[in-house]
Amino acid sequence: MVTRAPAVAGSFYPGSAVKLRREIEDYLHSQPVSSGPEINPQALIVPHAGYYFSGAVAADAYRLLTGFEFDLVVVLAPSHHHYFTGTSIYSIGNYETPLGEVKVDCELAESLIKRYPGINFVAEAHRLEHSLEVQLPFLQVVLGDFTLLPMVLGSQDWEQVAELAEIIAGLAENRRLLLIASSDLSHFHDALTAESLDRRIVEAVAAFDPAAFWSLIENRQAEACGAGPLLCVMQAALQLGARQAKILTYRHSGMVSGDHNRVVGYLAAALY
Repeated sequence: MVTRAPAVAGSFYPGSAVKLRREIEDYLHSQPVSSGPEINPQALIVPHAGYYFSGAVAADAYRLLTGFEFDLVVVLAPSHHHYFTGTSIYSIGNYETPLGEVKVDCELAESLIKRYPGINFVAEAHRLEHSLEVQLPFLQVVLGDFTLLPMVLGSQDWEQVAELAEIIAGLAENRRLLLIASSDLSHFHDALTAESLDRRIVEAVAAFDPAAFWSLIENRQAEACGAGPLLCVMQAALQLGARQAKILTYRHSGMVSGDHNRVVGYLAAALY
């Protein structure tokens, strides 16, 4: 067993367990749990920037998990540091954060790798990747102990994503699944341009329309650095019976930093 050590603790989020837990709890408690109709989440869409920029947006999604339990949490995240095709599952040990180890279902991971040619373990896809790691402390605070299936997606097309979504949906036969799509939206445009681009993504997600979302990506009419994870989670959630999408929050980095010349878009949404 080889535990995957945190790569961005102390930069994307606090490296101290005490400070990290306090920061996440502050984000979660900044707004009350919704008193409206209860959302029983099948999937969440969350950003993956440093907590200073996107932690409050992520918290608006993770807050919905309060009081729920899941047999398996599947986190799908894009690869920023290593180019490959297909899907990599960390299958050789657990993930670690300053809050402790997160148990990975290595037996399940290995069985998927053996069964499906498009799924492998690519060590370099996980070693420095922040987009999956930054989700785990939020999950640790909200859920406590949970079992993880950590998936980093490389280059994907519609057919590959559709196959992966079917595989993931099949995992729910004897399990209560939670799916997490880790994705930021447009990058480094001025605020007005970013908001225009990102609005198209928000509308496609709100309509729960994977085909419309993917058309925007393929035709370069919008941007999402986690496009593959987001598409896969939408497709898998539909197969698992989710029929509604709720947009929780949209912001961009300029709303935090004050720099509106080069911003990154962040979305929190729930599929249920």
